[in-house]
Amino acid sequence: MLVWLMGGGSALALLVWLGLWLGRGGFWRADQVLPTHPEPLIHWPGVAVLIPARNEANSLPQTLPSLLQQQYEGAWEIWLIDDQSEDGTGAVAAAIAQELGATERLHILTGGALPAGWSGKLWALDQGWRAVQAQSPQDKFKYLLLTDADICHAPDSVAQLVTQAETQHLGLVSWMVRLRCESVWDRLLIPAFVFFFQKLYPFPWVNDPAKPTAAAAGGCILLAQGVLHKLGGFRSLQGALIDDCTLAQRVKGLGVPVWLGLTNTTFSVRPYGTLASTWGMVSRTAFTQLDYSPWLLLGTVLGMGLIYLWPPLGLVWGLVGGIPWLVGVNGLTWGLMGGLYRQTLRWYNLPTMWGLTLPLAAGLYTLMTLDSAWQHWQGRGGAWKGRIYPKGS
Repeated sequence: MLVWLMGGGSALALLVWLGLWLGRGGFWRADQVLPTHPEPLIHWPGVAVLIPARNEANSLPQTLPSLLQQQYEGAWEIWLIDDQSEDGTGAVAAAIAQELGATERLHILTGGALPAGWSGKLWALDQGWRAVQAQSPQDKFKYLLLTDADICHAPDSVAQLVTQAETQHLGLVSWMVRLRCESVWDRLLIPAFVFFFQKLYPFPWVNDPAKPTAAAAGGCILLAQGVLHKLGGFRSLQGALIDDCTLAQRVKGLGVPVWLGLTNTTFSVRPYGTLASTWGMVSRTAFTQLDYSPWLLLGTVLGMGLIYLWPPLGLVWGLVGGIPWLVGVNGLTWGLMGGLYRQTLRWYNLPTMWGLTLPLAAGLYTLMTLDSAWQHWQGRGGAWKGRIYPKGS
């Protein structure tokens, strides 16, 4: 009886992976990228860059110069919102601009105290956007570039993003930037995170105006100001912890096309390096992604167990029990899993054989999701950069 139960689960896991391979928009190809050398535009619209920065004094010497030295032919200025930092973030930013002779291009705002019902990042962005509107003519900046303080941009990243938005008539263009991947824990968890994100939000579906799927990666988002006005500003997203995907869903809900892709030339300098740091990043919002539903949590745990953990366990069971067909089915499933993971691994210069680690990464992410739910039920919500967002925020 147990053998047939193992066989049934193994067959179901194989069918799920075949469905993901053939029926999930080809997410596994990881092929949604912008042209390296796009055709130049006749007119380059203005871009206001908003950088919410909380305790980013260590990151800014690497990242801020990449924005101050952009190769962009249109008008662009930067508003850095120092969000109640305790490490001299604003002073570091001012010194960098002074050293580069770019003080006129950089505006440094001291953010106000976080009001109830807001997440810190959205509150900072709202303050920055209001400053843009107050300090600049209404039509000077067609686009806002929302970017994290730990993102180092390629010299032409603004040009690439604007070109995509203008030529494809998009309201939002977003990059999932290359995340730092140096330690063993990084190699185990970071490419898997990118793979899971693509599986949850297939980028080809996001980029298809006929599909309802919408998502964005919060580290780098180019957003049309006119679209943000139609949404009612950042206040319409107030309290959203997964603000990037919520924003993309609202934009696409207006009937405005969006685009999401990968890049390896714009990257995050934030070091993870340890299991604890990645755990904190994921557990902050994992249960939010499930809409705080215990039933979706249960389904997620069972689903992750079936499609990621069952194949290697079934393979071992088949080897120990001398059941060739069980070995064959689960070996095929595990191989297919690793094969679909291959293209994402290439983005991080990891060998194909590293795909065999995906079940282990999936098991850890499942535990992170359970921990996220536990934190929520404890009333601690998502903790990030010294703030704890309470349950329901």
